[in-house]
Amino acid sequence: SPPSDWEEMYNVVRKMRAPGGAAYGAAVDTMGCERLADRNASPKDQRLHSLIALMLSSQTKDTVTAVVMRKLQTELPAYKPGAPVGLNLDNLLAVDANLLNEMIWAVGFHNNKTKYIKKTAEILRDEWNGDIPDTVEGLTSLPGVGPKMAYLCLSVAWNRTEGIGVDVHVHRITNMWGWNKTKNPEETRLALQSWLPHDRWREINGLLVGLGQSVCLPVGRRCGECDLGLQGLCKAAERKKVLEGRRFK
Repeated sequence: SPPSDWEEMYNVVRKMRAPGGAAYGAAVDTMGCERLADRNASPKDQRLHSLIALMLSSQTKDTVTAVVMRKLQTELPAYKPGAPVGLNLDNLLAVDANLLNEMIWAVGFHNNKTKYIKKTAEILRDEWNGDIPDTVEGLTSLPGVGPKMAYLCLSVAWNRTEGIGVDVHVHRITNMWGWNKTKNPEETRLALQSWLPHDRWREINGLLVGLGQSVCLPVGRRCGECDLGLQGLCKAAERKKVLEGRRFK
């Protein structure tokens, strides 16, 4: 069953993540994967961009993912003379794995991701008519793509929300609040989906990722700046920080 005060907490976080709020302007707001497709590219290429951005993003800061994506979008060599440079399936299929690895070296586990991306490009060509899959099953069948990426990719690339994208921030924060007692992101996804209204499923990822990047940090939480702590809504708030924060409000 839903936590009794979930809606109040949700609305407070929404305010904090809006302009003027303590958690506004987190990296995810300008550099999150849903912002990284090149809006001048074709719809098909934009979908590919969203998938590749998500594949690059695991164990990597949003700021770094954004820089690497921009590099691929502007510098990935053309597959043949006269063809456009940039991030599209033909160029991904043609690029030498060593060069691709060099281009994405700044992301975490770039050696693995190079292999995953090259293999994925072949699968998209051979099995998906050169586009990205439009189902969770199809997306999770790609190397290096787990449920979190698949649900986010469906939302961003196909505008279909079939599940909640749960990353480390969403998992950590919802457990800290006592909304669920779960061991991993996939358990958290199923727990949240059992009660959270469907119209929040797409939004909650960005809300909580931004909160986790700016105020509710994994280390050194800023409870004195957090309205949940200041209003007594967060049972995990560090009281000393909250009391100090209240003095300065």
